[in-house]
Amino acid sequence: MAYDKFEVLTSTAYPLPIENVDTDQIIPARFLKATERKGFGDNFFRDWRYDSEGNPIADFPLNDSKYEGSKILVGGKNFGSGSSREHAAWSVYDFGLRCVISSAFADIFKNNCLNIGVLPVQVSAEFAQKLFDAIEADPKTEIKVDLPNQTVTLLATGESESFDINGYKKGNMLNGFDDIDYLQNMKEDIASFGETRPF
Repeated sequence: MAYDKFEVLTSTAYPLPIENVDTDQIIPARFLKATERKGFGDNFFRDWRYDSEGNPIADFPLNDSKYEGSKILVGGKNFGSGSSREHAAWSVYDFGLRCVISSAFADIFKNNCLNIGVLPVQVSAEFAQKLFDAIEADPKTEIKVDLPNQTVTLLATGESESFDINGYKKGNMLNGFDDIDYLQNMKEDIASFGETRPF
C-alpha cells in the first residue's frame, strides 16, 4: 500500500490564511535533491518556519504548540501555485498532514497531493473564512473531513460543506492506492483479459 487509507479524518488544524502560497515557499528549491519521499517534512515551509540562523520562528502557525499534532492545514486562496514540483506534496505528507483545505488550489499541486495520500479539499471562500475564524477563536476546534460522503464539517457549529473529487482518485484514497497499486490490484483481471486476446 502506498499510504494509509483515507476515510474520515477528525482533527484540529493549522491556520495559514495567506493567499498565493507557492511551491517554493512550501519546499524551497535547495531541498529538492532527494528522490525518495523522506525527510521533506523537516524543510516544509523552511524559510517561514526558521530564521536565517536556523531558529524556529515562534509565532509561525506550524511552530505554535497550540496547533501541534494537527493533521489538517487550512490555507489561503490559490494554495500550491508556482512550479509543478512533486516534492511540495511530499513535504505536506512527511510533515504529518493528511488534508489541506483551501478555497482554491493550483491544479498540479492538487493532483500531486491526490497521488500521495493528501486530500485537497476545496471549499467556498465563505466557508474557509468560517474555519479560520473558528480556529482563531479556539485553536482546539475540530474539523471533520468525510471522504465517503465528500463533506467537511466544523464540529463546533455543525456547519458543513460538500466538496468535489475525481471518482478514480477518491477510490484510490479510500484504498490507500497510488496509480501503481491500483494496477497491481487488477493484475489478475488484466492477465485474464490478456488471455482472451489473440497474439
